[in-house]
Amino acid sequence: MGPLAILGPGALGLSTAQWAAECGLATRLLGRDLEHAQAGVCEIHRRWQRSCAKGRLSLEARDRCMERLGAAPFTASALEGVSALLEALPEDAGLKVPVLASAALWGSSDLLLLTGTSSLPVSGLARQSGLAGRLVGFHLFVPVPRMGVVEMAVPTGTPPVWVDGARALARVLHKRVVQVRDQPGFAAARMALALGLEAIRLVEAGVASAEDLDALMTLGYGHPIGPLELSDRIGLDLRLRIAEGLAASGEARFQPPALLRTKVTEGNTGSKAGQGFFGWEPQGNRT
Repeated sequence: MGPLAILGPGALGLSTAQWAAECGLATRLLGRDLEHAQAGVCEIHRRWQRSCAKGRLSLEARDRCMERLGAAPFTASALEGVSALLEALPEDAGLKVPVLASAALWGSSDLLLLTGTSSLPVSGLARQSGLAGRLVGFHLFVPVPRMGVVEMAVPTGTPPVWVDGARALARVLHKRVVQVRDQPGFAAARMALALGLEAIRLVEAGVASAEDLDALMTLGYGHPIGPLELSDRIGLDLRLRIAEGLAASGEARFQPPALLRTKVTEGNTGSKAGQGFFGWEPQGNRT
């Protein structure tokens, strides 16, 4: 497969770019300007350096990965020679639609266009950006190197060439493809959100502490992480936006609890803010 461009050096973009380079793909990380993109590449270099220090990655493998990873501003020239573009911007159609439209205008006619959204209907993004029948949802899970699946949302009527291209990329990235119906929240976000919202309601009602509720799911059901810690890691503001979107579409069971709204209003949005249902260190570890 040819070079992969990843737009957005946030958590998803960085994790995907790191893994794509480790999988042997020539990878181009794109930002709003060159400095933005280069800062993302430097962070990935630091991650590889830490892996070397821990003996998980050889110096030779690190150097090969670094050679495969480049940075560029999001411009027409950044898409030259690229086979696929993964948009990895925040869950906001207002941010995603303009860049997807630009990518379609700047890229070649056979450029595979993917959106990394975890909850926004792909058909809506495609329609608003003039990409009806061309855009495929490619929801990877962070940290991408450790998670073995991609949730692929395919709008009705999407030609097989784009679906096959997305599946080919998934194979290169060593991910199992779970193809789901294109709908708000797809499947994964709905399941995780339902569990997370119920856990928040239990905290709100004083049934048990956040730590104890998470322990029931990790020690009782074998989940690798509890629903409240997961909510903190994802971001309580993102949890709230997804819940509000689903509730507004008529699905009352996703109505956000008052406690979730309060935490977001107060800025306690989870690990990125240093405080959510748990306290967090800047390195991403719980205090």
